[in-house]
Amino acid sequence: MKKIIVLVVAVFLFSECSTVPITGRKRVNFVSDAQVLPASFAQYQGFLKENKLSTNREMTNQVKEVGKNIAAAVDRFMRANNMQAEADAYKWEFNLIEDKTVNAWCLPGGKVVFYTGIMPICANVNGVAAVMGHEVAHAFAKHGQERMSQGQLQQIGGLAVALGTSGESTKTQQIWNTAFGVTSGLGVLKFSRVHEQEADRLGLVFMLMAGYDGREAAEVWVRMSQTSKGGSQPEILSTHPSNESRIQDLKNYLPTAKKYAATYNAKGNL
Repeated sequence: MKKIIVLVVAVFLFSECSTVPITGRKRVNFVSDAQVLPASFAQYQGFLKENKLSTNREMTNQVKEVGKNIAAAVDRFMRANNMQAEADAYKWEFNLIEDKTVNAWCLPGGKVVFYTGIMPICANVNGVAAVMGHEVAHAFAKHGQERMSQGQLQQIGGLAVALGTSGESTKTQQIWNTAFGVTSGLGVLKFSRVHEQEADRLGLVFMLMAGYDGREAAEVWVRMSQTSKGGSQPEILSTHPSNESRIQDLKNYLPTAKKYAATYNAKGNL
């Protein structure tokens, strides 16, 4: 039985493996756009009905304009790199919500929300572009679909442990279940940090393609670090890299991102 389950997992891993454009990272994703996008779009509309849009016209227009410009850069990249079907599937939308929470997010398919609380951290149009690029990158890299796939694999792994230890004592079963829970939990956190770093890097490329100053991406996290209260938990136990790690990685990656942006802009203008 254990061999059969391991084989099933292996089939998923190898038959559903694809590559994230630009970064080249291998990912496991067997959740299709057709499965997730209708629910994503409905969830977004439900959220907008239950939350107040900002009445600050200047900030709202800035979020929408930057979003439009970065989405256009992403669309240009996809159409120049044989990703027309994916480009057509995105329904980009950008809104600013009246909320003091320091946050922004993007649902699969390109539905973006900024909270007014993050605007002081953005500080300027290039800061908005840095955050926007990061959020758009999550949708571009299909991180939401990948997390769903990982969750399904985690369930299969849990089933494998349960079946594999079904003939053991209760104590042995508890030990194996605990070990699997801890290991898989840390694995999920690691994947989340990988997604965040990848979104940082992709977002940097996209903001540069859209004509914004990429140096501001690291500065956003400098300001975020300055406003953080209290100590942070160890990075290994966090869903996000530390502010210090992100600042350094964005600075280190900037020259590479500039080369990518120049290359992809040239392709997009063919």
